[in-house]
Amino acid sequence: MVDTQLTPLSRNRNYTILWTSQLFSELAGEITQIGFPLLIMLSAGSPLEMGVVSSVLGFAHMVAIVPAGVMADRWDRKKVMLVCQAARTAAVASLAVVLALGVHPFPLLLVVALVEGFLGSVFDPAEHAALPQVVPEEQLSRAVATNTARPFIATLAGPAVAGMLFTVHPMMPFAAEAVVLGISLVSLVFLRLPRRVEAPRPSVGVDLLGGFRWVLGQRVIRTTLLWMMFSNLVFSALLVVVLALSGEDEVAPGEIGFMMTFLGAGGLLGGLAAARLHAKFPAPVLLLGFSWTAAAMVALMAVVPAGLPLGILLGAAAFLLPVANTTVMTYQMMITPDELRGRLSGVAGFCSGGAGALGPVLGGALTTALGGVTGVLVCAGVLALVALATTVSPTMRRFPTA
Repeated sequence: MVDTQLTPLSRNRNYTILWTSQLFSELAGEITQIGFPLLIMLSAGSPLEMGVVSSVLGFAHMVAIVPAGVMADRWDRKKVMLVCQAARTAAVASLAVVLALGVHPFPLLLVVALVEGFLGSVFDPAEHAALPQVVPEEQLSRAVATNTARPFIATLAGPAVAGMLFTVHPMMPFAAEAVVLGISLVSLVFLRLPRRVEAPRPSVGVDLLGGFRWVLGQRVIRTTLLWMMFSNLVFSALLVVVLALSGEDEVAPGEIGFMMTFLGAGGLLGGLAAARLHAKFPAPVLLLGFSWTAAAMVALMAVVPAGLPLGILLGAAAFLLPVANTTVMTYQMMITPDELRGRLSGVAGFCSGGAGALGPVLGGALTTALGGVTGVLVCAGVLALVALATTVSPTMRRFPTA
């Protein structure tokens, strides 16, 4: 039973600060994702240079994410977040200043990409681990549900803002990103986290291995990590396949952009509804429902016309994603001791991030070898196998309802 005397999340000062700072952090990341390619194209850079920058971002993320979980558990989480945002702000601001002078140095772009990828990854586990410190257990599922809507807000706003500002001047997206990160930094100054009990800590290596052992030793968490990995792998591959299919059918660029907007809108609406659905339905119903519905939606994508109908199906599939994520993440946070939450976030981020990085490569290979329609059907088939495995798994069928 939820205590009616609890302060609503909207009036929880520390939760609001944490949520807002992470929103601005994610918005900055989305600006980077579109700003870097546009800058390289403007300076007559090659596709290879675009690939190198994207690889540096991805490499820095993967290198940082697991050690970042250890940092979030060993060090003061507020200080970790402050240092990350201060360094990111300085790096992006330096790029904006150089661009304002009319210089487009590719080496500096690589350095900024390295800083952004690395410190953005260090910031995330500290923020995730701090969430249960500022939200009572009775409100944790609602807070997680609200958080799942946040990346879709950034996805809807970031690329559009970056594109419009770039037409004014190439330095403008990066100046705006520096301002956004500065706002995140200033807001974190006012964050108050409960004091954590200091205890003797083993070496960093022992902490790192201990975190892996604990996370992978939890049967439910281990099973959900596999479920998340395969789901992310297929969805990240599917996006490339869908874009290629739209190109095969000669869909106009504007319609493709609007089609992808449905994806962000569906995820945002799902995030807004996640808390209510999480409270109304048992966890296994939500997880099984997402798995089978996603497989069905993707199968339909092979037979509907490319363009807006495809976008509507993408939005429908994205709607249930935050609901499923809320169910999984709430349980993970509730059973994980505070001193291990950072490492949980790091391991989960490594698994889902690795799948997300590999998916586009597989999607491109699928489309090249088999074509867009067959590629969609392969994605649907793999999702059906994931749904079947979810159905027959005793762990998923009896997933605890938090």
